[in-house]
Amino acid sequence: RRQGPGAQQPRGGGAAAGTRARGVAATVRGGWFGFAGSAVNALFGFLLVAVVTRGLGAEGAGAVFAGVAAFTILSNACKLGADTALVRFVSRDLELTGGAGVPALLRTAVPPALAAGTACAALLFLSPALAVWLLPGLPAGQALAVMRLFALFLPVATVSLVLLGATRGYGSVVPFVGVEQIGKPVLRVALALPLVLLAPGVLALSAAWLAPALLGAVAAWASLRRSRAARRVGAGVPDGPGEGRLVGPGEFWSFAGPRALSSVFDIAAVWIGVVLLSALGTGAEAGIYTAVGRLVTAGTLLQLAVRLAVAAQISRLLAGGLNGEAEHLHRLSTRWIVLFSWPLFTMLAAFPATVLSLFGPGFGQGAAALVVLSAACVVNVGVGNAQTVVLMAGRSTWNLATAGAGFAVQLGAGIWLAPRYGVTGAALAWGLAIVVDNTASALLVRQLGFRTVDRGYLHAAVVAVAAAAPPAFAARVLWGDTAWGALLGGAFAVCGFCAAVWRYRVPLGVGEFFRVLRKGSEGKSRRAS
Repeated sequence: RRQGPGAQQPRGGGAAAGTRARGVAATVRGGWFGFAGSAVNALFGFLLVAVVTRGLGAEGAGAVFAGVAAFTILSNACKLGADTALVRFVSRDLELTGGAGVPALLRTAVPPALAAGTACAALLFLSPALAVWLLPGLPAGQALAVMRLFALFLPVATVSLVLLGATRGYGSVVPFVGVEQIGKPVLRVALALPLVLLAPGVLALSAAWLAPALLGAVAAWASLRRSRAARRVGAGVPDGPGEGRLVGPGEFWSFAGPRALSSVFDIAAVWIGVVLLSALGTGAEAGIYTAVGRLVTAGTLLQLAVRLAVAAQISRLLAGGLNGEAEHLHRLSTRWIVLFSWPLFTMLAAFPATVLSLFGPGFGQGAAALVVLSAACVVNVGVGNAQTVVLMAGRSTWNLATAGAGFAVQLGAGIWLAPRYGVTGAALAWGLAIVVDNTASALLVRQLGFRTVDRGYLHAAVVAVAAAAPPAFAARVLWGDTAWGALLGGAFAVCGFCAAVWRYRVPLGVGEFFRVLRKGSEGKSRRAS
């Protein structure tokens, strides 16, 4: 029989090694696809910001993205933590019962999220004062029309996110990446571009951002149906249905409840600066801050990709009592995140004005904010997906405490700093929150018995810093914060990085990475034949 989550790991090496290899393989393949999706998301996110800002200017773009911020925060709040709970409990149920409890899990998760989304939509629809407060740069009637438009799409977007959480519980990141990171961003740009050319306006571009949510909901529902059908007819049930126990509503919501609040804090951390600057500063500052936020979010795209792939794997390993394999997966994924993410943040910190100039004139005012957030994100990616480990271990209250502490720091500092220092003040507040949240999460992961830093991690950190920092900052000194300096500094950094990765390929685990990819492609070829 399977061991429970708290059992000691078996000492037999063969089965554990096979399980470890399967977990790493699933993470690498899922992370590879997630990375590609995150890259598409970042690229089209940049394009959307550029299209909207060039079509409406910083003031009009600030109004659009203030509505996007409110919508994003509310849709994530109305999930009530059910999406993360489904990732954890669906993967555990597949491991322990073969999926017998998944229909009950869906009945527990979806109706409350739909009800919450509908209630919040009604509040937005009937609150003219809220619309005027959030969008002070618009006439009252136009502000109310924009808020009502966002309200109409809120329940659909909420349920879509919950269903995509269930598909991740089945071990596949393809539906989530396809809908949220590829489909929606691409469609938003495709809809916004002709509108900017023919009939630019805040309401029209808000509609272009919202419309893909309908197709996304349909795709999420269809993907979940396919996942359930494939599991029923497949041969992947470990020991047969009925061996484990079903999860009741009480256990589900005792985990999801704290996660509901912490997910609000997580998403609010990204967007609260836009809201504060829109309400306490100017729409132009909100637009500039949105561009800065897009850049630092793009820098964490590998971390997000790995998180999507690793969450269900860690939950499955912990459910089977294979804590050592889960720890290995966390250490290895963190090593890869540091190796590839730190050089990018180094380049952003070295040439902030040049990078921000891609969004148009005036955005160079956010250079100091980009430097601040790049430094904070070095800490963020440096601890890997510590929050995911805490959640998949069932400690949603711990995650709530760290996320709440970070958000309290950001909100308090933001209210004081944003009116005084504008975009830089909002960035300082967010940077403080990032450091507080991630440092606390790293300590909690250690409390769970997971070790993040090993020799491979140290090699990755040294390679990332030594390869990128000297050429980047040397080019900055010689040529300044210019396109020519960024181009030469980036070219030398890439050459140094590739040479260092090859030199230290053994401690970095490069061979394991490519062996997994090769075996995965061979397995797909055999299945196709």
